[in-house]
Amino acid sequence: MKKIMLNRRQILALGMSGAFTMALAACDGGAGGGNGGGDENVDVTVTVWGPQEDQSDENGKWLQTQCEAFAAAHPEWNITFEYGVCSEGDAKTNIGTDPSVGADVYMFANDQIPDLLKAGGIAELGGSTLDAIQASNSETTVNTVTYDGSVYGVPFTGNTWFMFYDKSVFSDDDVKSLDAMLEKGKVAFPLDNSWYIASFYVANGCTLFGADGSDAEAGFDFSGDKAVQVTDYLVDLVANPNFANGDVGTQADAKAFFSGTWDYQKAVDAYGDNLGIVAPPSITINGELKQMRSFAGSKAIGVNPVTALYQEHPEVAVALAAHLGGTDAQQAHYDLRNIIPTDTSITVDDALAQAQMDTMAFASIVQPLQADMGNYWTPAESMGRELVAGTVTHANAAEKTEEMNTSMNTSAVQ
Repeated sequence: MKKIMLNRRQILALGMSGAFTMALAACDGGAGGGNGGGDENVDVTVTVWGPQEDQSDENGKWLQTQCEAFAAAHPEWNITFEYGVCSEGDAKTNIGTDPSVGADVYMFANDQIPDLLKAGGIAELGGSTLDAIQASNSETTVNTVTYDGSVYGVPFTGNTWFMFYDKSVFSDDDVKSLDAMLEKGKVAFPLDNSWYIASFYVANGCTLFGADGSDAEAGFDFSGDKAVQVTDYLVDLVANPNFANGDVGTQADAKAFFSGTWDYQKAVDAYGDNLGIVAPPSITINGELKQMRSFAGSKAIGVNPVTALYQEHPEVAVALAAHLGGTDAQQAHYDLRNIIPTDTSITVDDALAQAQMDTMAFASIVQPLQADMGNYWTPAESMGRELVAGTVTHANAAEKTEEMNTSMNTSAVQ
C-alpha cells in the first residue's frame, strides 16, 4: 500500500476540503481496500474514544467488539487499539483542546461540528464513505452531519421528539391528525418551549436559514401570511379545552404528550399496556393537512485529521469510522443498548425505535448548525409563553408574529 505523507497544513486542508477524497483515491485499496496484492502488512495504532457505557462488560463491550471485528475484516492492517472514555457531549472539549493529542476516531454530537471544525479536529468525508452514508440514511439524518455542503461524520443514532399516547383513547387514524385527537381526549404539548413550538410554523412553510438550514444569509422566515396563519391556529389550540401546555408530568390527565426517548419511562408509567408511540401528527390549516416537524440532530463517528495515524494512513481511520457507524455496528448497538439506529435498512422491533426513525425520515428538520441560531430561542419561547397566557389573540396575531420574526433576525449584539 502506498503511504501518504502529509504535513500539518496539508492535513488540515484534507479535513476541510474535497482533497480528502483525492488522498483516499491515492491508496491502492481505497478507504476500505486491500493491501494492493502482496505488500507487507502495515502496523498501525488507532486511538478510539467513546462513552463508558459502550465499553462496559454489562453492555457487551460494544466498542471493543466492533473494533476487533473491524481488525479481523482488514488483515492488511496490523492494528493495535487504544481506548479512551469520552462521551459524545464532551467531544468538542476533549478533541478541541488539542486535536494533535486527541483520538483518531471518536463519537460526537452533531451540533459540535462548527466547534470541531474551528479547532481543526474533524475531517470531511468523501468517496465511497460518503456514498454509503447517503445510501443508508434519510436525507434529514445526512443533513445533521452536513455543514457548508460537506459531510463531517458517520451518523449512528438520531435525537428528536415525537408523540406518546394512550391507545385506549386514540385510534391509529386519530393519531395522524392533532385536530382529530383534540376531539377525543386531552393532548399536552410544551408550547412555551422553543425547541417544540417551531414544529407548527415549519409545518406551514416557515424556514430557518433556508429550506435545509444551510443558508446563513437567509436567516429566519417566520413572516407573512404563512406564519400568521400558524399563530392564529395556535390561538385556537390554546383555547381548546382538550389542550394543555406541558406534558403528562405536569398535566396528569393528558392522554397524549410530546417528548423523546428520555421520557419513555414516564410514558410507560402513564399509559401502561395502552402506550402508543408515533411520529408527530399533522395539523389542519386553511383546510389543508400540514405535517408537524420536530427539530432533529444525531450522534456520529468522527475522524481527527491532525493525528499521526491520519498523516500516514487516513484510510484506516476513515474505514474504522465507517465501520462503527455501519449497519452491523448499529444493529449491535441497538441489540445491546437500545441505541436506536439511523440506518434505514435495519428493522426495529419496538414502537419507540420506529417512532424515532419515522420522525427522522419524514417528520423533522435539522436543527440548523448556524451561529445565528442563538437568535431564535428567546423570541420563539416568548411567543409560546404569550400564547399560553392569552396575550396573543386573533386581533393582534399578525403584529405579534411580525415582532417575533423581527426579533429572530436581529442580532443581540448591536
